[in-house]
Amino acid sequence: MTDSAVRAEGVTKSFGSVRALIDVSVAVPRGACVALVGESGSGKTTLLRCINRLVEPDAGRVMVYDAEVRERDPVALRRGIGYVPQDGGLLPHWRIRRNVALVPWLDGAADAATRAGRALALVGLDESLGERWPHELSGGQRQRAAVARAIAGGQSVVLLDEPFGALDAIARSDLQRMVIELRAATGVTLVLVTHDLAEAFRLATRMVVMRAGRVEQSAPPHEVRAAPATPYVAALLERAGVAAA
Repeated sequence: MTDSAVRAEGVTKSFGSVRALIDVSVAVPRGACVALVGESGSGKTTLLRCINRLVEPDAGRVMVYDAEVRERDPVALRRGIGYVPQDGGLLPHWRIRRNVALVPWLDGAADAATRAGRALALVGLDESLGERWPHELSGGQRQRAAVARAIAGGQSVVLLDEPFGALDAIARSDLQRMVIELRAATGVTLVLVTHDLAEAFRLATRMVVMRAGRVEQSAPPHEVRAAPATPYVAALLERAGVAAA
């Protein structure tokens, strides 16, 4: 058994003539928050979706807790891995508690509602909000509910695909703090796709900088800031206004 919750090994993926991932290898330690950063088209979302088999690689392999994902049933795999897309993905015709209880309910858990209540508390939502419809919540509250759904089934790995990009600065900062507190409280492993380098530096224990389907640098944030591995990483930091350490 390795210390990695998730490993990508030599992953390659093309969409027609577009090479989205080229021999990408990344390790996500257990309990870490790894941020995949880079410009649009760098391959970060494609790599994220290879983890839960929303995208199937052309070559290479992805492991979750030492089990190769392509050897697992995709439905069972996705229930076992939390996933929060940018829009949250809540079902509009279900109340919040039922949305959050989705995975335990599908798994036949008798205490699905109780698990949903615990998950709502972990993301800082009042129990009473469980009876509301998604459209009755603010954008930040909906994203908290989406994170709650991603952990309510006991998922130990959660994928976050630019989950706070559509929020205003105050709501985004509040959600970032919630993520920090959630990791501290639960030990959950997070893989975060973000275009916001300041967000990556705040949340991540490791950053993976991607460009045109390749990994430019994979290192703890302080190392990326102090010693950019390539001119591209240095330019990305400069454009984002991130000063060298």
